[in-house]
Amino acid sequence: MKFHKEGYPSLIIVLLFAIVVNGLIYLFLNDYQIIKIIGYLVTGFLILVILQFFRSPTRDFKAIENAIISPADGKVVVIEEVEENEYFKDKRLQVSVFMSPVNVHINRYPIAGVVKFFKYHAGLYLVAWHPKSSTENERTTIVVEDEKGRSILFRQVAGALAKRIVFFDKEGKKVNQTDECGFIKFGSRVDLYLPIGTKLNVQLNEKVKGGITKLAEF
Repeated sequence: MKFHKEGYPSLIIVLLFAIVVNGLIYLFLNDYQIIKIIGYLVTGFLILVILQFFRSPTRDFKAIENAIISPADGKVVVIEEVEENEYFKDKRLQVSVFMSPVNVHINRYPIAGVVKFFKYHAGLYLVAWHPKSSTENERTTIVVEDEKGRSILFRQVAGALAKRIVFFDKEGKKVNQTDECGFIKFGSRVDLYLPIGTKLNVQLNEKVKGGITKLAEF
């Protein structure tokens, strides 16, 4: 188990907060055992939350030809046909994975290919399962095209707690399936827009693992 690089700023802030709080308690409230214990418990809890949220577990990633791999850990909360109006401008099969605060929040490429499109959108912070979160919330849109000309669009969508979405690459970058592509801090979701007729291997409310679970097949 590793600690992801995106978590270091948050960890430093929490550690400084813990040092200041416990230092003040020691200087001015050292005789009050209950307050000391509460201070230790609260700051210790915050440190543990940051450590678990930004964890980067070791996994055996394998590329699977013709497969579309889950870009995130979480639960499948949407499977439906929708109009995708930003890039393809046609009907697509949307599959959405909701990430709770206890899930790993690293995002990974669902297929190998070239990043053909990337755009960041500032927006709202509706709860991640809200129907309008895909179009109203802070989000990024990424399109990857494989060597056979097949394209997948996926969106990193911020939730009510998420305040920062990170995407690591740029348009024109050649990428491998399951490679890290980004990170969303705190509760959020990832939406995939697949060609109509794509064979799905998951169902609603099914739990999936980023870089491991085969969501669908071309």
